[in-house]
Amino acid sequence: MKSVRLMFSVALIAIATAAFAQTDAQKSDVQKTNNQKTDAQKSFEQLKSLAGTWEGSVTMDAKLHEHANANNNGVPEKLQVSLRVTSRGNALVHEMGDVKWNDDPTKHDHPITMFYLDNGQLLLTHYCDAGNRPRMTARVSEDGKKIEFDFLDVSGSTKYGHMQHAVFNIIDANHHTEEWSYQLPDGKTMGGQLDLHRVQTQQASAR
Repeated sequence: MKSVRLMFSVALIAIATAAFAQTDAQKSDVQKTNNQKTDAQKSFEQLKSLAGTWEGSVTMDAKLHEHANANNNGVPEKLQVSLRVTSRGNALVHEMGDVKWNDDPTKHDHPITMFYLDNGQLLLTHYCDAGNRPRMTARVSEDGKKIEFDFLDVSGSTKYGHMQHAVFNIIDANHHTEEWSYQLPDGKTMGGQLDLHRVQTQQASAR
């Protein structure tokens, strides 16, 4: 009887040892995977951390667009930006528009931008109100807080120009800026900067 109990105890110890070893191996694999992430993957994770609703001012460098100081007295217009992770974490949706979200999107600007990884690169596709779809590739700063997108190509008509460049500056978890540059049909560019702060939910504010 004692020998049976002894064998049973030894078996339990062996199983526990194997389980702990497997857990440690899994942790090691996860850590190894995290350490092996590319700059593109790290940048994508940074962008996904911005998921939520943001509001702030937009300052244009030229009065060539309806968003350019629309009230004509030099006060920047207020915009809202929504970012949402989708497709099992494989894509990030960015939507920009007026703070009045009940506006008819067929008559007002509500451009959509999709961020995703493709062949080791972080790309964006911008579904523009001008009726085209420019793509841009990312490059990241050394500290990972600045993600810059350079023009790659464009599909659709460029009769009215197309978006050319974008820069995301992540200041902290609740504050970031975006710079968007637009190339006009004559080759000139205009741009604007969004200074955005995270909109806190009522539930979060109540804590």
